Amino acid sequence: MAEPLRIAIAGLGTVGGGLVELLERRRAAFEAALGRDIVIAGVCARDRNKDRGFDLGDVPWFDDPVALARADGIDLFVELIGGSDGIAKASVEAALGAGRDVVTANKALLARHGTALAKAAEGAGVALGYEAAVAGGIPVIKAMREALVGNEITRVYGILNGTCNFILTKMQDEGGAFEDVLREAQALGYAEADPTFDIGGHDAAHKLALLTSLAFGTEVAFDAIDMQGIEAITSADIQAADELGYRIKLLGVAQRTDHGIEQRVHPAMVRKHSEIAEVSGVTNAVAIHGDAVGDLLLVGPGAGAGATASAVAGDIIDVARGWRLPPFVKPAAKLKPIETAAAATRQAAFYIRLAVHDRPGVMAAIASGMAQENVSLESIVQRQSNDASASAPDTPKTTAVVLITHRTGEAAVMAAVRRIADAGDIMTAPAQLIRIEEL
Repeated sequence: MAEPLRIAIAGLGTVGGGLVELLERRRAAFEAALGRDIVIAGVCARDRNKDRGFDLGDVPWFDDPVALARADGIDLFVELIGGSDGIAKASVEAALGAGRDVVTANKALLARHGTALAKAAEGAGVALGYEAAVAGGIPVIKAMREALVGNEITRVYGILNGTCNFILTKMQDEGGAFEDVLREAQALGYAEADPTFDIGGHDAAHKLALLTSLAFGTEVAFDAIDMQGIEAITSADIQAADELGYRIKLLGVAQRTDHGIEQRVHPAMVRKHSEIAEVSGVTNAVAIHGDAVGDLLLVGPGAGAGATASAVAGDIIDVARGWRLPPFVKPAAKLKPIETAAAATRQAAFYIRLAVHDRPGVMAAIASGMAQENVSLESIVQRQSNDASASAPDTPKTTAVVLITHRTGEAAVMAAVRRIADAGDIMTAPAQLIRIEEL
């Protein structure tokens, strides 16, 4: 039997603990499949004395993950610390510099430094595995890096953040306000005490940056992503979408166009009975279009100890089998700088909700603003405000106007809304714009 694969684990939180338990539970099966054992040869975490529910026995403990990454007797370094810089980055760089294979679940690190780390791994002749960095237990990285290499991929998109999908699903199914559903998500552990990273779209954008590089052979370019979160979505938007035959999802979309590559994260309206619309709760989904394979949809758990540990273990097993592929399909030296499609070239239909004063001339001003930017409207509906105070004597009446545009330029829609806002005392709140994605 071959020598054991000796791994070091930096970070023993939810995922790290799940990995330790999985490796122990499946130890005999891994050994039988690989012809070698996988042993934990060192660990690192902030608190040595914390009760984690499992026994590490006499496994060496390190207080410094960089020292662990460089320690003798280590073949593979597993980074589960998190964060785009600091000790996570330093320890991964140390492991690669020492000629160690690396497996990580850290999408923020790779979104910021993925190209440089890929070059370091290839230069050292070692593996850089990151299946767990995107969509939890869904094996999308392996699919794109291996099974779909024979395809020219033109688009990859999906629901990449379970917290946002849970919130939007609950708002759809139960009619709650965003703030109330967010508090419920926090109580259930689906959202952090500070949820900005999730609901602001940052988490989904980190993952999309990696998918874009895999799909199109570009350098990882997180800063090139147009990003919008779900904070402004209201129950009125959810209801309007339902009546129009749509559901609202936070999507990450990367696609090749004649003008360059689009990378965007934003709320979108998708047809009610489309496959992506049916993905509910904390579930993730990634859709890929390849010229040979056609359309694929991969659906599964996007987070959690078991799902994420499963993805990390998959990478460890690949390393144990001798796997050494370029992290982003192409050798890092051949990854091209991304050519981003300008916003002025992007086309879509839009849902627009305007909160306006209910008085003569307002509808004419709205129509004029749209016409001046050549934005063609499919429908325009006025919705009376549900605010009881608006019906009180001497209180100016307000109304909501919902517009659905034909497919048109994104820049033209933005310009038209600015014209309406500048046309005088018309709008009582910022406009709400949501793309309608025909997927």
